[in-house]
Amino acid sequence: MPLRLHYNLEKLSMGLVAAIIVAASIGGLVEIAPLFTIDETVAVPKDLRPLTPLELAGREIYIREGCYACHSQMVRSLADEIDRYGPYSLAGESAYDHPMLWGSKRTGPDLARLGGKYSDRWHVDHLTDPRAVVPASIMPAYPWLARPLETGNLGPELATLARLGVPYDPGMIANAAADALAQARPDSPGAEAARGRYGERFAARDFDGNPAELTEMDALVAYLQSLGTQTRAPYEVLAEGIE
Repeated sequence: MPLRLHYNLEKLSMGLVAAIIVAASIGGLVEIAPLFTIDETVAVPKDLRPLTPLELAGREIYIREGCYACHSQMVRSLADEIDRYGPYSLAGESAYDHPMLWGSKRTGPDLARLGGKYSDRWHVDHLTDPRAVVPASIMPAYPWLARPLETGNLGPELATLARLGVPYDPGMIANAAADALAQARPDSPGAEAARGRYGERFAARDFDGNPAELTEMDALVAYLQSLGTQTRAPYEVLAEGIE
């Protein structure tokens, strides 16, 4: 009987179109409706910090180079995942991500807890020639990341994110380009001012080993080293569960 009804519906093109619209609308409603209550269901950790301008530039490079196509940033709440990667991901820790990069494809390992796992030098060598560090790696090389970093758009990017709810204040927006340079040059005159804007967790150092120039490699390594360090909430939740 159901097959006969479907066959008869296929003969009526307008009826079939209407049925498709109804089915798609139901599916869309199920996906979209929860978003109207997201502010009530997703708690933003109190210690969550926004990305610095240099880390944000690195995130843009990460997206530009398609890194998200092979690496997820979402540790599932499964024992083997927690053992390998660390605390499972919380929705709130991605509250300032636009777009979020949780993903589901893992040609390479998950990167949600990558920050601090390897040295800056390891990341530079790995991005320049992956097989020199991991012989079995199938990751492509990115030697062009040694080129200078363009910082002119960082201020407008921070201003846009501020309108979306990321807590960038006018001082952060006005000094975005200078703060990006200061983070990679800890001895520069602007380093202390930048640290004052972003707090003690402002990781200032020469990320790519080339103090003469601010590069895309500086930005990408800074971003990779920030992953999993923006809040302690996932670690606290995991500790509570173990207790």
